[in-house]
Amino acid sequence: MNQNLSSYRIFYTVANAGNISKAAKQLYISQPAISKSIQKLEETLGCKLFSRSSRGVILTEEGALIYTHVKEAFETLDIGEEKLRRSLELGMGHLKIGVSSTLCKSMLMPYLKAFIETHPHISISINCQSTNETLDLLDDNKVDIGLVGKPNNLRNIEFYSIDKIKDIFVAKPEYLKNLSRRGIPQEKYLANSTLMLLDKNNFSRQYIDEYLRINHINTNESIEISSLDLLTDFAKIGVGIACVIKNFVKDELATNELVEVPFDLKIPKREVGLVYRSNIKHSKALDEFINFCKELHSTKMES
Repeated sequence: MNQNLSSYRIFYTVANAGNISKAAKQLYISQPAISKSIQKLEETLGCKLFSRSSRGVILTEEGALIYTHVKEAFETLDIGEEKLRRSLELGMGHLKIGVSSTLCKSMLMPYLKAFIETHPHISISINCQSTNETLDLLDDNKVDIGLVGKPNNLRNIEFYSIDKIKDIFVAKPEYLKNLSRRGIPQEKYLANSTLMLLDKNNFSRQYIDEYLRINHINTNESIEISSLDLLTDFAKIGVGIACVIKNFVKDELATNELVEVPFDLKIPKREVGLVYRSNIKHSKALDEFINFCKELHSTKMES
């Protein structure tokens, strides 16, 4: 397009008004400015767009041809502006969230449920990945926000803590009794059992591996499992000792279906929170979600 939008807006207004003076009043510009703009547009297009009449101006055959396309373009813009206005009034938007399947089920859901109730016009996309993969998606602008364990390197991201989690080792009571019958002392349980852990790409697994290394705890046989739910299920049928998040197996612990493995060296708690980029402008939907989660978290802390 060789002309800027304002030239076509002037042409469109004059064509609808059929009069340069009326168009000048509608556009709040002078008649000479309108005449000059029309003349420049005619020179660029190489044809006359208007002819004089007793009442003002009328479109030429060439002017009528270009007018149909200009009219369609401006009507499309008007529709777009109306949709945008309605979207802003309703608080519409799209939010892409990255989260592990474990944290999604146990921690994100309550926040998301309350948010959707108060912001029903914001559409939500969930990308279930590990913490490390979620951070990569955040770097690549493929998600707007993530719920993750606090990373060691925050880089260009903000981290807002919403909870702390505790990693523990659990097993079926009978499994520990069998270890005891074999004369294995409690401090040697991990080294003499089938240890079930999340896969090595998982942030929780890396945290546990580092903890075991620092405390010089050697393990014998281990099984890698992709989800915390499966770790729990395998522990419940007596496959071995599983490393899980304590709050996520509270029901099994309460009913004694699983028991915490006695362990002198307690594993420090980890922070879990929201991560989002601090070096870009946020969408309205993202800001709404961040502020909502912070307010809900503050309310929970006060109660």
